[in-house]
Amino acid sequence: MILYNEQQVIQLISEDAWMMRIMQDAKTLQLPDWWVCAGFVRSKIWDTLHGYTERTPLPDVDVIYFDPDHLDEQTEKVLEQQLHELNPHVPWSVKNEARMHVVNHITPYTSSTDAISKFPETATALGLTLDDQDQLILTAPCGINDVLNMVLTPTPFFLETEERIKIFEQRMNKKNWKQIWPSIKVRTSLTLDH
Repeated sequence: MILYNEQQVIQLISEDAWMMRIMQDAKTLQLPDWWVCAGFVRSKIWDTLHGYTERTPLPDVDVIYFDPDHLDEQTEKVLEQQLHELNPHVPWSVKNEARMHVVNHITPYTSSTDAISKFPETATALGLTLDDQDQLILTAPCGINDVLNMVLTPTPFFLETEERIKIFEQRMNKKNWKQIWPSIKVRTSLTLDH
């Protein structure tokens, strides 16, 4: 299967009962500016583009939100527990992006989408949420061309410093995604490795 645009990605995910259950579970928390993001979205796209009939296991399902009024990390643990009670077979991870700049030693994010734009790879800088009518909304602050073309490249934020480029490269070595999805290409600022 080939995916050409955002509408096809949304359609693909809307037809996946497991993913939509996760979206509904996350929505029950009624969090401000919430998204299910990163590998949850990217892996579905790459599994589809590789023609896989079985889902690649996810190490975690990232739920993020933006709430500057409640920055206690313990709140995130309570929310993870609530999701675990709803759906215990999912490796939930919940993070309030209003405090994650402290963990990442950078200037504060302005929203969840701003935080997503500063994820390491453009192909992972993706998030999904549900509107009031339970329609999927996709945010892709770095665009969707890289994920659809199976290219791993640093986000503009990660291209700003040598230190961040090194972090990106270390992630690529550690994640070993090319073993899982052989068609992907890894690109740093100036090189493209096949």
